[in-house]
Amino acid sequence: MRVLRLKCMTWNIHRAKGSDGQVDPGRIESAISQILAPAAPDILALQEADEECPPHGGILNIAQISKATGLAYAHQDAALRWGPDSGGFLGTILFLHNRFDQTHADVIDLPGHCHRGAVAVETLIDGRAVRVISTHLSLSQPLRIVQMRIIGQYLMRRPKMQTILLGDLNEWRPWGGAAFCKAIVGTSLKGPAKCTFPARWPILPLDRILTDAPGRVESVGVLDHPGIHAASDHRPLHALVTVP
Repeated sequence: MRVLRLKCMTWNIHRAKGSDGQVDPGRIESAISQILAPAAPDILALQEADEECPPHGGILNIAQISKATGLAYAHQDAALRWGPDSGGFLGTILFLHNRFDQTHADVIDLPGHCHRGAVAVETLIDGRAVRVISTHLSLSQPLRIVQMRIIGQYLMRRPKMQTILLGDLNEWRPWGGAAFCKAIVGTSLKGPAKCTFPARWPILPLDRILTDAPGRVESVGVLDHPGIHAASDHRPLHALVTVP
């Protein structure tokens, strides 16, 4: 059986607040259509993609993004959204290629000074079971450790399968932190670090794409374009994740 190489992308869109301080979802949608979509991702994760305060209403044209990318919106089930008017769960939105057969999905509440959460989707693709988790973790390392411990406890209750974790993990150290070690999560999540923040002159690798064995993360890169700088304070991160 040949090795799958899944094209993954993650982008914190900063609630569509651009470098000029203006909130303009149209710029995010244009950047996705013109810059991200041509790379043909299999997985696209967005963070800070709903309004910050309850009821966390949606700010994006989901149908337009699905059409531009050719990806399926993973939150058709209302249980995978914060509320009926939300695009995702606490700003986290997942889009998946239609080759993925979605077999199970959950939202995971995480503690923090701000509302935090994760979206976990279990899938089958070409006969392989793959779990995709997108999240936006805390700025505080102690809180990140607690948040990842909760995700680890969730994983212990679910069937064993390769897990891809992607999103704004707020880990600035290139070598990673205690939050992602096997002792906390129960599985060893690894992937190279590339600087994505701030968008104009990135110096911190806050956004990550990680996976556990038997897979690995390859060909990690950061998208750079004036349209991205104008639209958000993060750059999108992309990588290939192997699934043996």
